[in-house]
Amino acid sequence: MHRLVAAGLTTAAAAVLALATPASAAPADKPQVLSSWTQTSASSYQSWASARANQGSWSAYGFDWSTDYCSSSPDNPFGFPFQNSCARHDFGYRNYKAAGTFSANKARLDDAFYADLKRVCSTYSGAKKVSCDSTAWTYYQAVKVFGVSTAERSLVG
Repeated sequence: MHRLVAAGLTTAAAAVLALATPASAAPADKPQVLSSWTQTSASSYQSWASARANQGSWSAYGFDWSTDYCSSSPDNPFGFPFQNSCARHDFGYRNYKAAGTFSANKARLDDAFYADLKRVCSTYSGAKKVSCDSTAWTYYQAVKVFGVSTAERSLVG
């Protein structure tokens, strides 16, 4: 009987300790996971999209999944579906800013955004593809210039 009580106390103590663990204690591989989801490749995009659809599976990581999509620009300009590309770009910006490593990763995040947009445009042909590609280029140039922190903007211009 005493063993059962002791086992019950041990289980209860473990449960209390588990509850006392801070939610912000993300797994040690969080930087690697974040990096794997913010590369220029189609497979990186697909991995991020899959994780985004199953955010609960990644809750221990404490990722910021919030997005305003393409900010003040149209999410689907001229009917081109750029919304998910913008969401992944937001994901990268928000999570690298939270990690304090945004400046070191910004160029790659912008390049990944452009790669995502070009993949959207690759589904078109003719004049529609030309129009999509030029719109993608415009969005890419906008984030390169305006997608900076206030401190960085004062250095740029």
